[in-house]
Amino acid sequence: MQSSYVPGKAEMSIEVTKMQLSGDTSVPMYQQIKNAISAKINDGEWQPGQMIPSENRLAEDLGVSRMTINRPLRELTTEGLLKRVHGLGTFVAEPPRHAHLIELRSIAEEIKALGKTHSAEILTLTEVAADEALAERMNVKPGATLFHIVVIHYQDELPMQLESRYVNPAIVPDFLQVDFEHTTPTDYLMSQLRPDELEHVVQAIMPDDSIAAHLAIPLSEPCLKLKRRTWKNDHIVTSAELIYPSSRYDLGARYSPALPR
Repeated sequence: MQSSYVPGKAEMSIEVTKMQLSGDTSVPMYQQIKNAISAKINDGEWQPGQMIPSENRLAEDLGVSRMTINRPLRELTTEGLLKRVHGLGTFVAEPPRHAHLIELRSIAEEIKALGKTHSAEILTLTEVAADEALAERMNVKPGATLFHIVVIHYQDELPMQLESRYVNPAIVPDFLQVDFEHTTPTDYLMSQLRPDELEHVVQAIMPDDSIAAHLAIPLSEPCLKLKRRTWKNDHIVTSAELIYPSSRYDLGARYSPALPR
């Protein structure tokens, strides 16, 4: 599987159809085009994930210049109705997924609940020796052996999450033998034990070249990084960094606060 967005069956490109413009000469042509595209999206004629016709094709179809087409596409992208993927084209934007801060739930479960298809690409699955920073985070001695997995999670071929996870082999010894193309690290770990304690820290970051390539986003798009640690019997089981494109995910929680007595 490639790490860039390649439209799946549900995201095939939209055939060029003559858009009905208002013809109102008091309304600039770019605004008429913007209104027509917005109407097709809001009416459900153009579905989330579908690739729209290219600027050249739209300009030819409507008998206008590329500059006239570029402005409405640029504005609709800024407003979140469209999503441009470098090297591939412009797509009707999917609504952002909502990731839970308190509930421990795998991304595969979230994606399948939406009627979408989850798949994974394993980039790394190996043993590593903990350096001082990692040893402190995992509460082990420097040089201790840890398991490390890096995986890209996809929704219908669209990369939604980049996961980098360290696991304590003393607690989960069979981790490296698991087929993580057919289950997620979260699902496997939950099948082995229920954590006693969770820690979540959320950061806003800008992607580096590697993150941008794996998530098929431009370097200018901010990301959300969720840093998670879990404990069992006072031992840290796993430490994970989960990175989401900000245009595809938000993070939140709903809970009942303890009331003062």
